[in-house]
Amino acid sequence: MADTMKTESDGHGLRDSVALITGASRGIGFGIAKDLLRNGARVCITGRSKESLDEAVTALASEHVMAVPGASDDEAHREAAVEQTLERFGSLDLLVNNAGINPHYGPMIDGDVTVADKIMGVNVIAPFAWTQLAYKAWMAEHGGVVLNVSSMGGVRVARNLGFYNVSKAALIHMTRQLALELAPAVRVNAIAPAVVKTRFARKLYDGVEDSVLQGYPIGRLGAITDTASAARFLLSDEASWITGHTLILDGGMSLVGWETPQE
Repeated sequence: MADTMKTESDGHGLRDSVALITGASRGIGFGIAKDLLRNGARVCITGRSKESLDEAVTALASEHVMAVPGASDDEAHREAAVEQTLERFGSLDLLVNNAGINPHYGPMIDGDVTVADKIMGVNVIAPFAWTQLAYKAWMAEHGGVVLNVSSMGGVRVARNLGFYNVSKAALIHMTRQLALELAPAVRVNAIAPAVVKTRFARKLYDGVEDSVLQGYPIGRLGAITDTASAARFLLSDEASWITGHTLILDGGMSLVGWETPQE
């Protein structure tokens, strides 16, 4: 069984911690998995595509990683992932709710109600369900840390991303609510990136990156490593006095405003 006692000398208190990361076959989730493994954690990654997960496991090239395929909003998948993580690694110290969708790009008022319901189900209800499951299965008794991957869209409005942004705002508020309820045993925080160069966000910069960059004082879009290092900090013992906080990662964009491409 994993030793839950950590020291500052063992990967920021992450060594031998066990993390479950949803939506981690690529992009931000994959980057967080890679960073945690480098710092001595053991990691279970999830995602909808078994093929993509297999490729991710191969790329991570570690004996301390496992994968469980399935949809984040599927109850049976969640239960299987938590159960298999506990069986393989003996604990569940860290939960990263990264899986998210945005099937509608355009004016919010034109979106289908069923699509809005699906977005809320994956981006808000599923993270709640993962947290509830991890808490009952391990963290209530042993402690732990939850990190929700929100978005700058959760704190600022933008064209074409309406209901996605609504879901990310709800995720930020849920972060604060659960941080209050689960303290002191469990810390709950979030990160809120602006545009990070991933396949998921490609529509926000592909072909218009020079124009988009005008809104970023740092002069570049986010990299996966930017989100991974911030996630590692909030998950580590170095952030042991931080809970209910959403760390904005935006290259200074919030200083000057945010505008998404218009079609």
